[in-house]
Amino acid sequence: QLQLVESGGGTVPAGDSLRLSCAASRRTVTPYTMGWFRQAPGKEREFVAAISWTGGETRYADSVKGRFTIDRDNAKNTMYLQMNSLKPEDTAVYYCAAVSKIYNVYAGANDYDYWGQGTQVTVSS
Repeated sequence: QLQLVESGGGTVPAGDSLRLSCAASRRTVTPYTMGWFRQAPGKEREFVAAISWTGGETRYADSVKGRFTIDRDNAKNTMYLQMNSLKPEDTAVYYCAAVSKIYNVYAGANDYDYWGQGTQVTVSS
């Protein structure tokens, strides 16, 4: 069982930056794709970004393209989400996710098997 723990959330003014981290509980010989999702109050969970096992392929939601960057350090079992030029509409609980399938950079929540507990990001206007 893979456990994921997010950190780095907080409250920032619009235009500021935050860097989220997602640490996996253990090193695994099984490669896995990882992703970030977010859920705002009263809304469904939505895809933010995903990254392949090697880090060579990434995918972003249109709403964050050019502002957010996903990367990972497999030696540290950690994935990151650099969020720049934050907007109030980015306010949400951010979740990291992982799946042992590596044939695609998945954007659907149903594609992922493992989830973190979430970290709150609040962007004030």
